[in-house]
Amino acid sequence: MAFHPDAAFPGAARAVGSFAELAVACGVRHLVLLADRGAAEAERCEQAVRDSGAEWTVVRAGFITQNFSEAFLLEQVRAGVVALPVGDVAEPFTDAEDIADVAVAALTENGHAGRNHEVTGPRLITFADAVGEIARVTRREVRYLPVTPERFVSSLTRRGVPAEYATQLTSLMAEVFDGRRADMTDTVERVLGRPPRDFTEYVRRTAVTGIWNAHTESSGGA
Repeated sequence: MAFHPDAAFPGAARAVGSFAELAVACGVRHLVLLADRGAAEAERCEQAVRDSGAEWTVVRAGFITQNFSEAFLLEQVRAGVVALPVGDVAEPFTDAEDIADVAVAALTENGHAGRNHEVTGPRLITFADAVGEIARVTRREVRYLPVTPERFVSSLTRRGVPAEYATQLTSLMAEVFDGRRADMTDTVERVLGRPPRDFTEYVRRTAVTGIWNAHTESSGGA
């Protein structure tokens, strides 16, 4: 199970707990939760699932690489400026396909009940490094711009993002991008028997689709 938009957002634990109780009442015996690595509300979601009475597995993930091509950073990459309130913190960017594969294993294979699977990429990378890789592979001028939380909220709301969501997203970034997730795990290797996908592989695979080629007005910008 997963909470939209993120298990770390306010109210997630209450919703996840209610859903877990309903699932158990309907006969579900094993629950797999997708949780946010290092966030307090996500930890409360985990506890709610553990308290449900069902067998459980938690799949924890941090920043997902596909945010650059399928979510809120896409337009910024296209515009040439990726502006975020995260400074120079390093993160083991995690490919969504690795997360999905681990979740499927937890759902379909024995031996995962009562386990916490923290899924990470194979190396630590800063957002400046990540944007630099995108720029190098696409041969476009794309730069990373660290901004204040207030400026980031403003940039989101100017693009039509609801103010409540923008504020919650910014608060989550301030919470987790403080270095607490600056480490790697062997989960992908241990669960799937292969190494995790590297960010460079993702960039090369995504660049050939042309999704980063379109230019739009900068939304986070200088």
